[in-house]
Amino acid sequence: MPRKQFDLIVFDWDGTLMDSTATIVKCIQAAAKDLGLPIPNREQAAHVIGLGMGEAMQVAMPGLDPKIYPRITERYRYHYLAKDHELTLFEGVPEMLQDLSQQGYFLAVATGKSRVGLNRSLNAAGLLSTFDATRCADETFSKPHPAMLQELTRELGQDLRRTVMIGDTTHDLMMAQNAGSSGIAVEYGAHPLDQLAACNPVYSARTVPQLHQWLNENA
Repeated sequence: MPRKQFDLIVFDWDGTLMDSTATIVKCIQAAAKDLGLPIPNREQAAHVIGLGMGEAMQVAMPGLDPKIYPRITERYRYHYLAKDHELTLFEGVPEMLQDLSQQGYFLAVATGKSRVGLNRSLNAAGLLSTFDATRCADETFSKPHPAMLQELTRELGQDLRRTVMIGDTTHDLMMAQNAGSSGIAVEYGAHPLDQLAACNPVYSARTVPQLHQWLNENA
């Protein structure tokens, strides 16, 4: 049976597959506190999730001297590494990925994490062999630039028009738009529903099981 719409399904990581939004927010705030900087509120800190670290600091703490970004990054990673072993996948994620893989979809990850960070998370979650390709923010342009999706489709020999990007932020959905791909929003992550809806996703899922069901019936 031919595919309905998509051959390649690309997932964001934090806030989409991994339940890490609250931890990331707290680590950004702790890094700012360590350095005596203005502490971004939850909304400000959550908004930058999905961006590369440099871009995230520019948005979360505007007006700072870029020379201080490496120190903020170091403090953020210090706090995050102390907690990342506690993080878990959202309920239903392993079953969804296994099912999609068995159906023959190409699966990929496009994330604002570093390569070292993503590989550590994939290994801890037992998903190293699940994805056909992955892209991280320290390897190419940060979201919402389309480069991650362009590179993933080239690597896997796929068509951007038959590719869907699934994420919890406007950065993910705007990247899909910029690449000429489709976007699916998940409502349980970093960005509020009204901001996600403004990006016109083809679907918006309240839970992982709801996303799984939609993909089975429509993708």
